[in-house]
Amino acid sequence: MRKQLRLILSLSCLLILIGCGNQGPQRPTRWLGKEPELDSAQMALLELNRQMALAADKELLQLAQSQEEKYALYDGGVWVHQIEAGSDSLVRLGTSCTVHICTYRLDGQMLTDIEQTYSVGKFEMPMAIERNINSWNHGAKMRMYAPWYAAYGMKGTEYVAPYENVIFEIEIR
Repeated sequence: MRKQLRLILSLSCLLILIGCGNQGPQRPTRWLGKEPELDSAQMALLELNRQMALAADKELLQLAQSQEEKYALYDGGVWVHQIEAGSDSLVRLGTSCTVHICTYRLDGQMLTDIEQTYSVGKFEMPMAIERNINSWNHGAKMRMYAPWYAAYGMKGTEYVAPYENVIFEIEIR
């Protein structure tokens, strides 16, 4: 009888110790046929950013269409007018090149004037330029209308406000 009582107490203690450990990861609710609950604040911010991106795209489309020069829609929602084609030598991924970038507000006010050597593919330039530079030649000059999400984003910079659509004048040297 004592042996049985000890065995029962030992097993009870063992089960209690096992049950007191950290709880393992839980399965997502979608595995049970339900969608996971979404954070309403995150969803509201995503929806707001989506609406602002659509508004930026619409504004830049109207701006590009209102110009005498011809603008083409490039990767990342940017509108580009090629001023000079440059040489026959394409800018290649993984190389370095000197790029002169002037940034303007849509009303024409200059925000920055920077000439710097960049490593193509290292994401050192604004995304609008980085995503498209390897389709341009050395010596090329262009004007680009860039939406905020492809330029300086939600944070902006010291000189460019958050969520600001900009004009880039670019020369690849």
